[in-house]
Amino acid sequence: MRERITFVHGAEDDFDPSQLDVQNDSLYIKSLKAAREDRITFSFEELPQELRRVLKQCHELHIRWTSSLPYASVSPFNARVSPGFHLFYTPQRNRPADLLCPLLHKLFGEDLKCVSPEKSFTTLPVTSERFASSAMFQYYQRLPSLQQLVTYVKAKICVIHGDTCYAMADSLGSASYVDIDFDTISQALSISTFRSEPLDETGWTERFNTFGGAIKVEVGVLISEKPTEPEELSLGGFLTIVGDDDKPNPTLFSFPARHHKSSRTSLSQYEASFLSPSGLHPILRLDFASSSTEPPSENCALHTYLTLPSTLFPDKYQLSSPLFLASKNLRLVRSVSGETDLEAPDWAVERWGSAVLIELAPPDREITSTLGSWYADIPLHLRYLRPSESGFSPTEVPWPVVFWACTAEEGSKMSVNPFDRVNLGYDGLFGPKTMFYHLDPASSKHNDTDGLVERLSVPVLATDSNTWIEAGTVIVVVSGFLWVLWKLLVVASKRDVLTEAKQPGKKKAQ
Repeated sequence: MRERITFVHGAEDDFDPSQLDVQNDSLYIKSLKAAREDRITFSFEELPQELRRVLKQCHELHIRWTSSLPYASVSPFNARVSPGFHLFYTPQRNRPADLLCPLLHKLFGEDLKCVSPEKSFTTLPVTSERFASSAMFQYYQRLPSLQQLVTYVKAKICVIHGDTCYAMADSLGSASYVDIDFDTISQALSISTFRSEPLDETGWTERFNTFGGAIKVEVGVLISEKPTEPEELSLGGFLTIVGDDDKPNPTLFSFPARHHKSSRTSLSQYEASFLSPSGLHPILRLDFASSSTEPPSENCALHTYLTLPSTLFPDKYQLSSPLFLASKNLRLVRSVSGETDLEAPDWAVERWGSAVLIELAPPDREITSTLGSWYADIPLHLRYLRPSESGFSPTEVPWPVVFWACTAEEGSKMSVNPFDRVNLGYDGLFGPKTMFYHLDPASSKHNDTDGLVERLSVPVLATDSNTWIEAGTVIVVVSGFLWVLWKLLVVASKRDVLTEAKQPGKKKAQ
């Protein structure tokens, strides 16, 4: 088992190397105010047999979970996905995949809409040869908490690996985001947790141990430096391999990175909300409280990536009209995947939902400088939902991610960096030399309950009035049938009278 802990503090945070105390087989950190990433890696043999059986059916498996509470991104941890549970998966060839969904239910809860990968997952579109080896299938579910995963890790994994594993499991509950990765090449499972700030105002105070060399622990305390190339990130600070180093080692290194934070001179924040009243055709509005529409560089375009549950869907035919898109400050729908059936009710939809990549069309500077802000509207459609007692059914929609997609300069080497995040859903829809400049969700309107999730109250059939509706329907149908039957009898009787009147024998008898 290996563990890598990375602290990244800001220039405004007071840090002194004396806060790091290196001892024989431990490192003590005191009152460190910084963002933090914990990455722990297990070899295949160190995993419980239950996990090994499932992973043998996977060529690669990537899980991305993000909290609904907003957080401030810190370089190099700039990549974002929408709040909730994301899964990207490629099965092994010629092997069944019947164990994955039962394991997901056990790890994350029975509420996951997962029957089997064939029935519940959607195919992930890939338009770039560079990402040809990316995962084949995609899955999403709104998942507010990882408490069930915490319980499982403590009960099944940490009983073998001790205190370090228990600390990692506890960190899952307070994380801003969690990544879980496995592939057959490395034959290793890694769990990464990121927390944008300490749990309290005093900062991080913790001791890191190797437990007599049982695990390898590497700790970095870093700060962002100014890079020499636009596609690079630069970090400086101290690195310590616990148990090997007798003091923190100064370091300064740079590496190419695809994910960056959007510059404050350009758009840097956004808000998402549904226009009211929403009805059955809600409109998701992205608000940009900035008059600047200046991109980070010339070869950039502003995009948003929506992850929609099965209760909503985009109408790709409606979104194909250039004039309609222009009226909404949209330029082009670059990708639509998943469930887009216009007529199917939610209970008839097997797959998790749909994903949409849209290029936005910021208005001219003259307009934004006058108004001081601008917005883009994304029309969506609600499916018919199951009846409820109240006559309304709630549905939750995560905020989309918004970013500038920019083509790197010729000659740039976009190799994988030690902090890179891949398999995010949208990254495979761009070319190999694309850099992403991410906007942060604005926290001005969020609350502690919903966070970066919008809730819609959808009108449905009320079960309280269902009896009356059924009785009324029966009465109307039966009445209509009797009325039609009566009319047919009247017509038949008139026909008999006319027939008798035309018969000459009966006239003579009279």
